[in-house]
Amino acid sequence: MKKSILYITVLAIFSCNKDKNEADAFGNFEATEITISSEANGKIEFLKLEEGDLLQENALVGQIDTTQLYLNKQQLLASKNTIYSKSTNVLSQRNVLNEQLKTTLIEQKRIQNMFAESAATKRQVDEVNGKVSVLKQQMQSVETQNAPIINEVKSIDVQIEKINDQLKKSKIFNPISGTVLAKYAEPNEITAFGKPLYKMANLNEMTLRVYFSETQLASIKVGQDVNVTIDDKDGTKPYKGKISWISSSAEFTPKIIQTKEERVNLVYAVKIIVKNDGALKIGMPAEVSIN
Repeated sequence: MKKSILYITVLAIFSCNKDKNEADAFGNFEATEITISSEANGKIEFLKLEEGDLLQENALVGQIDTTQLYLNKQQLLASKNTIYSKSTNVLSQRNVLNEQLKTTLIEQKRIQNMFAESAATKRQVDEVNGKVSVLKQQMQSVETQNAPIINEVKSIDVQIEKINDQLKKSKIFNPISGTVLAKYAEPNEITAFGKPLYKMANLNEMTLRVYFSETQLASIKVGQDVNVTIDDKDGTKPYKGKISWISSSAEFTPKIIQTKEERVNLVYAVKIIVKNDGALKIGMPAEVSIN
């Protein structure tokens, strides 16, 4: 009787230890991968990066040839100067007319004063009023001639701004800090708008996507700390993780994922953020234990 009780006790302890060591969820590490594509057309003058390189945000890593853009810009600047010369001639005419108008207005006032004192005739008043009216019409005509010239200059300015934007986009700046995962182009190759140049991801923090059954949902919440382990040459390697997202809808158990309870057909995806010490790689499997 005592032997039977001892046997049952040992078996119960062994079973408890086995359940304690069993992982609650399984999954694989992933990271947000970004493909950087060309924003300009032309020959790649240089592309200073290789797979595995750590790049800083906004670092200049490449340049696409801008010879044609530069020549187009110079042509537009020359056209703008030519148009400005036309506008200068028109404005000079306006200045001459403006000086004539000032002199005529002085004369108009003098004749009106003389007419008030009966020292000038009505004809003289009408003549000076007519001169003022003609000069104002001529100035208005000059302004009308200058308007399309100004609009043409504005149109050229817009084209120059477009070329400046293309020149800026010919420089390849790295958008985020991270690691180069793949390189798709080399210097001296011809690239085009939208053509991939390289792919990268921030691997400082990795996302572990795992799946929990419905019965386990009550034991987890966003912001909760969990234990993460990966396979290591010495057995396993532990990490600390934090739950960042829990799916609001269930899905069928993926074939590559094993759940704690195999009888459960529906599971919920969960993302866990894990600080990377350099050992974690994209696609690497891991186990999760709830604290």
